[in-house]
Amino acid sequence: MLKKEDLKQIHDKGISEEQISKQLEDFKRGFPYLKLEGAATPKKGITVLDKDACEDVCRAWKNYQTSGHKVVKFVPASGAASRMFKDLFAFLNGSNDAPVSDFEKEFFSNIHDFAFFNELSAKCQQLKGKSADELLEEGHYKTIVATLLNKEGLNYGQLPKGLLLFHSYADGARTPMEEHLVEAARYAESNKQAHVHFTVSHEHLAFFKQKVADKETGYEAKYGVSFDISFSEQKPSTDTIAVNLDNTPFRNEDGSLLFRPAGHGALIENLNDLDADVVFIKNIDNVVPDRLKDETISWKMIIAGKLVELQERAFAYLHKLEQGNCSRSELEEMADFLQKELSCEKHDRSSLDDATLAEYLYKKLNRPMRVCGMVKNVGEPGGGPFLVYNHDGTVSLQILESSQIDKNDETSMKMFTEGTHFNPVDLVCAIKDYKGNAFDLTKYVDKTTGFISSKSKNGRELKALELPGLWNGAMSDWNTVFVEVPLGTFNPVKTVNDLLREQHQ
Repeated sequence: MLKKEDLKQIHDKGISEEQISKQLEDFKRGFPYLKLEGAATPKKGITVLDKDACEDVCRAWKNYQTSGHKVVKFVPASGAASRMFKDLFAFLNGSNDAPVSDFEKEFFSNIHDFAFFNELSAKCQQLKGKSADELLEEGHYKTIVATLLNKEGLNYGQLPKGLLLFHSYADGARTPMEEHLVEAARYAESNKQAHVHFTVSHEHLAFFKQKVADKETGYEAKYGVSFDISFSEQKPSTDTIAVNLDNTPFRNEDGSLLFRPAGHGALIENLNDLDADVVFIKNIDNVVPDRLKDETISWKMIIAGKLVELQERAFAYLHKLEQGNCSRSELEEMADFLQKELSCEKHDRSSLDDATLAEYLYKKLNRPMRVCGMVKNVGEPGGGPFLVYNHDGTVSLQILESSQIDKNDETSMKMFTEGTHFNPVDLVCAIKDYKGNAFDLTKYVDKTTGFISSKSKNGRELKALELPGLWNGAMSDWNTVFVEVPLGTFNPVKTVNDLLREQHQ
């Protein structure tokens, strides 16, 4: 099936033949659905912190920040913004010359409220000799949209979200990348240094670096921190092969194999390369202007404080276990911590002898740890928090996507629909062990949790393989804690008109 040229192409990407064989097998076999114990709710699985608890963990985080640990803010930022402008592309390529749909009307009626308006109008003046307002008066709506989206204009249709102007300020407009720098300065710095890492696509790397060069010094002066800003790209070795509908390798017109980026799950490799004690993870488009940041800052510190509190206890237990000779009551105390605080349950634990229980506790406590903010479900699309059976028979907390649930299984679907919360991608992670060594994060991935999607290229249908998602299966074997956070901390921008919401004005 694979030719000599195929093997060279595979090896050049840093992929082994064994990996390709495994991927082709995955297409044929598919992925198993996960077995649920139930939705994670405030009754079981989601921690709801009261005011006193919030203050306590905040203090814990502030102490941690001044104690010589390295904290990094990790921002997946490789996606192009093209999906944000899907409706405007449809208008540009459609037969109507004036806005007809509600979306189009909302965009043009409020065009002055976009942070990019002044830049757009200046570009219209440069290219067409008329301002955006003059073009509007003359009914040249498509000219304005073309200037916004196309390469000869602002190129917003191809730029990454991180470099679009999102928010207006008295001293100019800001991109999401800049908002993340401000956030890092306010909750992710340690000893006045803020480390921020963006994962970007290769074609956008130079743009990001230029923006950093332009803006970094100003934000350092404003917030009294020193920034260490780094970038990485999704590794070619994490790409997956595409197949035809009959599961044979899909070939390009020149006969070469088609490989595709394997989704955000590939970023576990980038995360694994970081040198950090604690890492915050948050999507590039979930940012708000300064006037609304206080709530976000507070809750980031709360979930980080919860993480370091739990980690401190886990480390103390691991040192005890390493020394050996723990009494049964000490082992039961550790098992209670694992079950009640880290929501990892072993139903037959009482039947284990001391040596077996100690071995089990050591294995489960000595893992990467994450605390994930969860917001109340208000109908937004996305994954949710669940209690799930693992391969070893234990039950633990996982973030699931709907594709991982068997839609034909009534019990699973009932559990899925009973979910009260969903995942806004709001994580803080501890990625070093109790001896200060970095975990190999690739060893904690559940490789059976990838999924297959339908795509097309040049009009030809194909099947694509996505790796286990970064906060889904890629972190399956982590110690996981869910904390309820306010809906106000979640303000994603999925379409350009979302920027007209009050939270982005």
